[in-house]
Amino acid sequence: MSRFVPHPDRRPAVVTGASSGIGRATALALAAAGHPVVLGARRGARLEEAVDEIRARGGEAHAAPLDLADSGSVAAFVKAAGEAVGEIDVVVSAAGRNQPDAAEEPDPDDFAATVAVNLLGVQRLVASVLPDMVRRAHGDVVIVTSEVVRLPRVRTVGYTASKWGLHGYARTLQMELEGTGVRTSIVQPGQTLSEMGSDWDPGVTTELLEQWVRWGVARHDHFLQPEAVAAAVVSAVQAPPGTQLSLVEVEPQAPLTALPLPDTPPEAGDGDGARGEPAGGQGGRS
Repeated sequence: MSRFVPHPDRRPAVVTGASSGIGRATALALAAAGHPVVLGARRGARLEEAVDEIRARGGEAHAAPLDLADSGSVAAFVKAAGEAVGEIDVVVSAAGRNQPDAAEEPDPDDFAATVAVNLLGVQRLVASVLPDMVRRAHGDVVIVTSEVVRLPRVRTVGYTASKWGLHGYARTLQMELEGTGVRTSIVQPGQTLSEMGSDWDPGVTTELLEQWVRWGVARHDHFLQPEAVAAAVVSAVQAPPGTQLSLVEVEPQAPLTALPLPDTPPEAGDGDGARGEPAGGQGGRS
């Protein structure tokens, strides 16, 4: 008897934050890999657009409204997902809220709203599906955090604190679920090109970027595409039984600072191309 439950042929997945950015890209990538997917977010029209795209590509997808700050909405989403695709085997938490704030000018309500979405809502969702996963001895929970866990950014007090809490929650899940057959993976992306921050005041955005450069957390101007983060999520979900990708850090590669040198053709008399050696190689011995 195997010590690990094989992946079932059908592995339904739910993805939060699926109306845009990393969540949307992840839903499309999981569907392309054969997973029936339920997309959750507040913007229903955007969800339906993503569902239509998945179905047009031959995948199975369903949309359900989800507000992670509302416990009733989370419960309704889980119920709708189960009715649409059956028992959930994959949960991807990709929703996030990030509004500029400052430690010296705190807004407790705004701070609480960020924590409600980024941390409390995730716990509610995972807790709703986890017992069935443990009963089946199989499942994947993938939690998308942020590089702010390693590199905090100024003027993101609520976001940074909530992501630190989320990271701690995920680490605790990994320990408590060890030996149950349910895996928890953390995907920690660096700066990513998404709609998050698109509604910020341009002046505030410029100020924040300048501060991030000052503190060394924005070293270059290249951003990840959401699809790059989605690929890491899919890798965690599709890792073979007996393997767990506990923490995947996804960082944007720095652009080239200089053009690569052109290939130099071999000089005359180089024989087989080993520069500076006579034909035959090995210093002329044959």
